[in-house]
Amino acid sequence: MHIDLMKYMSDRIHEEGGRGREPGPVITISREYGCPSKIIAGRLSEELSRKMYVKGKETRWKYVTKEIMAESARALEVEPEKIKYIFEYEQKSLMDNIVSAQFNKYYKSDKMIRNTVAKVIRNMAYEGHVIIVGRGGVAITHDIPLSLHIMLEAPIEWRILRIAENNKISPEEAKKAAIEIDKKRKEFREYFQGKETDYTWFDLTFNCMTFSIEEIVHIILKAAEIRKLV
Repeated sequence: MHIDLMKYMSDRIHEEGGRGREPGPVITISREYGCPSKIIAGRLSEELSRKMYVKGKETRWKYVTKEIMAESARALEVEPEKIKYIFEYEQKSLMDNIVSAQFNKYYKSDKMIRNTVAKVIRNMAYEGHVIIVGRGGVAITHDIPLSLHIMLEAPIEWRILRIAENNKISPEEAKKAAIEIDKKRKEFREYFQGKETDYTWFDLTFNCMTFSIEEIVHIILKAAEIRKLV
């Protein structure tokens, strides 16, 4: 079961409308395992901030990934370790949930945790000038006009080499990890957006095998200018 996204967005738009300004700008980056999302997000935030400075504005762009877990834990009033499994795309068994609900007064269901993650991401997107890496960000912010949604992909053999080298594991282990994590990330996005909906579409998709990091950042910058995010 996934969150009732349209109702959730409608409620959030109503809340945000009362704040007196348009939400965003926000960029989301989704990726297949093994693609250099954090490096791209880091360089992109620097270049976007530089463009803001050139235009006489001191507003800085930032990118967030681990911060989402920390902020979600704070909102739930639990230690980050307690909800880490959600960010590793795991789920508790039915029995684990029953036992936790009965004996742990700080128990938080998977649904509550994931919906809190959605609210945290939505609030970050509303504040604007943020790049959200993963975490279903594309589904949660897709309705915001000042937004741009990126997908990073590459042939699995190319990714296997990167994963094996970066994690000091065999190509066989790397391939297994890539297939498993890609599947879990897709399921995580679908929790918020459902299957085969408009929220599954990205604005730009890059093949990380054929585009360099510099080229990807440059193209995203140009797209952000065209969409008036900077």
